[in-house]
Amino acid sequence: MTTVSTSTGQASAAAAAPASGPMPLGRALNAGMRQALATNDRVLLMGEDIGRLGGVFRVTEGLQAEFGEQRVLDTPLAESGIVGTAIGLAMAGFRPVCEIQFDGFVFPAFDQITSQLAKMTNRLEGAVSMPVVIRIPYGGHIGAIEHHQESPEAYFTHTPGLRVVSPATAGDAYWMIQEAIASNDPVIFLEPKSAYWQKGEVDTTAPALPLHASRIVRRGTDVTLVGHGAMVGTLLQAAALAESEGTSCEVVDLRSLSPVDYGPILDSVRRTGRMVYAQEAPGFTSLGSEIAATVTERAFFSLEAPVLRVSAFDTPFPPAKLEGTYLPDADRILEAVDRALAY
Repeated sequence: MTTVSTSTGQASAAAAAPASGPMPLGRALNAGMRQALATNDRVLLMGEDIGRLGGVFRVTEGLQAEFGEQRVLDTPLAESGIVGTAIGLAMAGFRPVCEIQFDGFVFPAFDQITSQLAKMTNRLEGAVSMPVVIRIPYGGHIGAIEHHQESPEAYFTHTPGLRVVSPATAGDAYWMIQEAIASNDPVIFLEPKSAYWQKGEVDTTAPALPLHASRIVRRGTDVTLVGHGAMVGTLLQAAALAESEGTSCEVVDLRSLSPVDYGPILDSVRRTGRMVYAQEAPGFTSLGSEIAATVTERAFFSLEAPVLRVSAFDTPFPPAKLEGTYLPDADRILEAVDRALAY
């Protein structure tokens, strides 16, 4: 990664990138943050239990020991205070990376994020930038309780001034966290917690995709499947099952939730004529709603069927024993594929 500099300080000498190879998504995030810390002395990490403990999911493990307590800070249990402090640090020329311990705990910081962080640069007519990253482990499939398995992305994609991204693979996690830290705009960085332990190939030498680029991860001809985060793996599973039944599904990884890169999505839909969007979040007024509407507007004459959506149900997240019913799986996606093909 190239050296990043700020208006108030120069980066230290660039550190050698870690060796390429397979690693879990959580470890790839750790390696990406280590690289950012090493190449820019204005980068710092802050959050609850991220230092000595290494975070609840051990994503920041070892970083405090390597970079010290002034660069990797254990904070009080006060999400609003964490983000408010990060805003002040950004105004002073730092690049803070905040960890919210679980998705449902972000709401105490919601006012700071949506009323202050997202609007500060516009409010001051560009006089200051807000290079703040808010890391949020999100989503289900870990058998946890309420407030620990939310999918709050729609709140943030609805807020002008925020960039919102979510990696689905270890390779993307490594590069996207560095690109997010290098951004001069605030980034909500959604980490699919159920994928933390899934291994993937990380190439630390190949050029990274732009932070806000979507991409086709599986080619197909009959139906386009679109999703983000951990749902991409479920879509790939559904596509493999569909292929065994004679249906060819193309899979698009959204990667960036705001702004959305519609190019690969529209190109795919114009070839297949059908699209299914899947997400772990509830369906009403969601990101999937917006993408379905936009694809319908911009590719209407290519569609052979309505754009269909598969989502969690419009209820609070249920007890862990019911999450398998609540969250979309490959079977529910295949049902939508069959409905799209039936038109």
